[in-house]
Amino acid sequence: MAKRRRFTPQFKAEVVIEALMGPGSQAELCRKHNISQEQLSKWKHQLIDNAATLFESNDKSSNDSKQQIAQLEQLVGRLTIALDIQKKASTWLN
Repeated sequence: MAKRRRFTPQFKAEVVIEALMGPGSQAELCRKHNISQEQLSKWKHQLIDNAATLFESNDKSSNDSKQQIAQLEQLVGRLTIALDIQKKASTWLN
């Protein structure tokens, strides 16, 4: 059984941009990179379908990151308090 090749997103983007802007034909490009024309067409459609997301604001991801940081800071605070309590308890028991 033939092993499936995996292409990085970087490679896919480079090939599609070359196909859209390059002087050569799609067939030449496919031979050059040893991919099928159907695969290149699929990648082109993926780029076109997802192009609008390139211009969306990254507010959602930054808000998610801020939320996660706040939760982690709370956890650090609780763990610090718990550690202080254990240190005091161990000095009283000794």
